[in-house]
Amino acid sequence: MKAVVIEQYGEKEELKEMNVPDPVPGEHQVVVKLKATSINPIDWKLRAGYLKQMMDWEFPIILGWDAAGVITEVGSAVTEWKIGDEVFARPETTRFGTYAEYTLVDDHLLAALPVSVTFQEAASIPLAGLTAWQALFDHGQLQAGEKVLIHAGAGGVGSLAIQLAKNAGAHVITTANEKNKEFATSLGADEVIDYKSTDFSEVLSDIDLVFDTMGDKIQADSFKVLKPGTGRLISIVGEPDEKLKAQYDVTAKSIWLEPNGEQLQKLGLLMAEGKLKAIVGTEIPFSEKGLQEAHELSATHHAKGKIVITFE
Repeated sequence: MKAVVIEQYGEKEELKEMNVPDPVPGEHQVVVKLKATSINPIDWKLRAGYLKQMMDWEFPIILGWDAAGVITEVGSAVTEWKIGDEVFARPETTRFGTYAEYTLVDDHLLAALPVSVTFQEAASIPLAGLTAWQALFDHGQLQAGEKVLIHAGAGGVGSLAIQLAKNAGAHVITTANEKNKEFATSLGADEVIDYKSTDFSEVLSDIDLVFDTMGDKIQADSFKVLKPGTGRLISIVGEPDEKLKAQYDVTAKSIWLEPNGEQLQKLGLLMAEGKLKAIVGTEIPFSEKGLQEAHELSATHHAKGKIVITFE
């Protein structure tokens, strides 16, 4: 099968197309013929070598961890899925990712593609949607009526987090630039702060939960707006400063996504009910050049919604 791989860490030019062996399913795995995948920051961070201590894999590495497609083969112990089923998934994080014509997915991580949802829309959801869900609810314990600040609301994770928080009955505040204010509001944001003209830490207070997708100074300033005693900060980009946690008397931690088929099916149901909209900002055909372009765009941090890679 065709795949786009890296054989060493480096710039986007390390993404190269080659033929690799077709995947063979284990007894609790299926083979999915990909119709779409999407780009996440973990992709280019790993390509550049930033995560090599955490994921010290052999080369070649096939990046990509969002899958939407059709099952073409099932393992001997798979009972709930069959050939021809249309599915989407966030597979386990291995060196055999989704920048390929076919990929392996453990059967318990699969979710059925909702009838009203396209493969491109479904491919934009797994990693970003599960990240938002787990940050807000599993770790952030967000409750109806609470105030949540979601950084970078126009991005892939932020745009889904706004919708999930609003569905949960929270008062949703987000940061975005002025040109994305209307977009963030359309997703359900109650307040949109233009980060270019306004310092959020000077205008907000008593926030119950901050969802940090940016890190560094933005993370540090986020401590200032949290409600003392009960405020929570959940980060997906860096370990919070222990001194700031103590100084502001709040809870703060960094999390790592756990693939979860049951939660993904819940996200699919929300999509089918029209309560969660997939935000596909850019579609690029699968190729060496296409993936290089997609990595370059993702690394700017200015892509609106998700960058989706489509297969024929």
